[in-house]
Amino acid sequence: QVQLVESGGGLVQSGDSLRLSCATSAASGRTSRDYVLGWFRQAPGREREFLATIRWGGSSTAYADSVKDRFTIGRDNAKNTVFLQMNNLKPEDTAVYYCAAGRDWPVTGPYDMDYWGKGTLVTVSS
Repeated sequence: QVQLVESGGGLVQSGDSLRLSCATSAASGRTSRDYVLGWFRQAPGREREFLATIRWGGSSTAYADSVKDRFTIGRDNAKNTVFLQMNNLKPEDTAVYYCAAGRDWPVTGPYDMDYWGKGTLVTVSS
């Protein structure tokens, strides 16, 4: 069991940057480092979309083509958090952003993940 809590969402203007954080905690006997962590988003009326993922232990990362030049996933080992740095935001980036954890690698979609946070809303105005 992994608990995930996102933070950092808000209202920004087109071209701005925003950093989302996900605080992670695992059940007794496991650590967050046993899991693959990822970021997804879901806009109104659309399916949940994969954005980026990171293997906690190995540091390998992967990105969706649509965001790989603007978004960066990383981790803070000391704080057990994973972040998503988003640059040059566009109105089409408006969505609820979710942090997720799973055991599969590579990650190809939301069905590869087992645990989810409640999400944080990002709104980008033009």
